[in-house]
Amino acid sequence: MSDERQRRHKRAMEKLKQHVDAKVAAASVERGQLLVFTGNGKGKTTAAWGTVARALGYGYGVGVVQFIKGEWECGERQRLADDPRLEVVVMATGFTWETQNRDTDRAACEATWAHAERMMTDPDRYLVVLDELTYMLKFGYLDVQRVMRALAHRPPEQTVIITGRNAHRELLEMADTITEMQETRHAFNQGLKARRGIDY
Repeated sequence: MSDERQRRHKRAMEKLKQHVDAKVAAASVERGQLLVFTGNGKGKTTAAWGTVARALGYGYGVGVVQFIKGEWECGERQRLADDPRLEVVVMATGFTWETQNRDTDRAACEATWAHAERMMTDPDRYLVVLDELTYMLKFGYLDVQRVMRALAHRPPEQTVIITGRNAHRELLEMADTITEMQETRHAFNQGLKARRGIDY
């Protein structure tokens, strides 16, 4: 790298550092957040479980509610399940993709959502993950206003992560952070099976 290029690079890095430092200094509000991980790409649930591991690492209480993937194997859940600070609730009846039994699905969703509501009133739950909640709203099994009320009235220090495709616009409007996973290529579409320890 030429001397001039090195000087330009150094100036750019200093400018970036100043920008980041200014943002850090301006961030004065301290409270729980609402994060939405959405989009068609892989990694939404994986990112949420990574945050679960992070919060547990600091000794915080965490709740995870899994709406659709509940019956599937989940390496993260298996690894962390013995932590006494973690509560995991799964929609154990699964989802009736084949039978399309809306009554069964709605009842399963209601029973599972009751646990989510309970967790979102518990000040000892520093983090609550609502995995695949977006589908419950999309298919009409949960009323969006009911979800918004629970989110709005949760303890101020509690962070909630919601995952799933096609996040409802009201969730997006309320969110502090939105991460959209964009699918550029997916192994499944190339005929590759989901791999244990990598995909689940």
